[in-house]
Amino acid sequence: MFPVSDRLAALSPSETLAMSQKSNELKAQGIDVINLSVGEPDFFTPDHIKEAAKQAILDNFSFYSPVPGYPALRNAIVNKLKTENGLDYKADQIVCSNGAKQSVCNVILALIGKGDEVIIPAPYWVSYPEMVTLADGKSVIVSAGIEQDFKITPAQLEAAITPKTKALILCSPSNPTGSVYSRDELKGLADVLAKYPQIYILSDEIYEHINYLGHHESIAQFDNLRDRVVIINGVSKAYAMTGWRIGWIAAPKWIASACNTLQGQYTSGPNSVAQKAAEAAYTGDQKPVADMRAAFERRKNLVVQLAREIPGLKVADPQGAFYIFPDASAFIGKSYEGRKIENSGDLAMYLLEVGHVACVGGGAFGAPNCIRMSYATSDENLEKALARIKKALAQLS
Repeated sequence: MFPVSDRLAALSPSETLAMSQKSNELKAQGIDVINLSVGEPDFFTPDHIKEAAKQAILDNFSFYSPVPGYPALRNAIVNKLKTENGLDYKADQIVCSNGAKQSVCNVILALIGKGDEVIIPAPYWVSYPEMVTLADGKSVIVSAGIEQDFKITPAQLEAAITPKTKALILCSPSNPTGSVYSRDELKGLADVLAKYPQIYILSDEIYEHINYLGHHESIAQFDNLRDRVVIINGVSKAYAMTGWRIGWIAAPKWIASACNTLQGQYTSGPNSVAQKAAEAAYTGDQKPVADMRAAFERRKNLVVQLAREIPGLKVADPQGAFYIFPDASAFIGKSYEGRKIENSGDLAMYLLEVGHVACVGGGAFGAPNCIRMSYATSDENLEKALARIKKALAQLS
């Protein structure tokens, strides 16, 4: 046992990355694996964004940027929030980071201290509880099953609140479920939160533009909460820029300042060339975003149809992101050639090793009876993958 810190020892490895690695290992052995485990678009970054990055290199954007990002990028984000979301912010309320993952972690580390409770609706993104652990906080998990479209109710939220509650993390559209909170549903949660002024809301909106309802709703729209909401967003999903690593927060000025101080001591500003690319993403042609969203919706309709044809799977119809999150309870406890499926992690490994399709077990997301499948791949791959899954699941008894 190596002498790592207690802080690191308390963290779990990412199951999504582990499954992707296992998939790649099998591929390296010559096995034809279809990977539905990865949470990133399969499209290329739009050309006008790449051209802006090239120009930034030629213009010598090769020096440190300000810690919270270049003013031009922060002003582009301010304009986006105003024109797309009807929300008023100033540039000093924006902090740009190395991806939305760092943005989330910055806010948690800035707000959460020892013993503070953070309410996390389940299913949740795998890193939320780990980040709370890193901050010496306590995650309070509130579960919402497929029967309520994986969305918590105001009554569930209020029941989880204690004098130690410091924050709520909300993700809409959701990773891993694709569920999207409506304005009325958000207002119901906001009415509860209005009674508890000590609670801050981290609103993870990274999938904002992969939304099949036609319009994104943010909990920041409610005036009685605005001074306690931190919006987390970025360019990774909407603009197919996962590797560029630009995320950001829009926050009350004191929280933005706190995150600026924190970031200044461990990463400083994000990549200068990537910032200029992100600026072009927000100020340039938005047609590629609409085109990618349309492709994702077509794939979503295909994969939901195919998954619903598999006996035993319960499949919701997601309204955002690029995942389906079937309830696979019917297969827990079954076996194949002496191999027993004890949980969804076992099921995901079975589908990988027997069906040659990589998915992620729902236990990593706080939903041990579900599995996450990404449909960020071609129609041909999706048809082949779902056929393999159907065959593999039929062999369990």
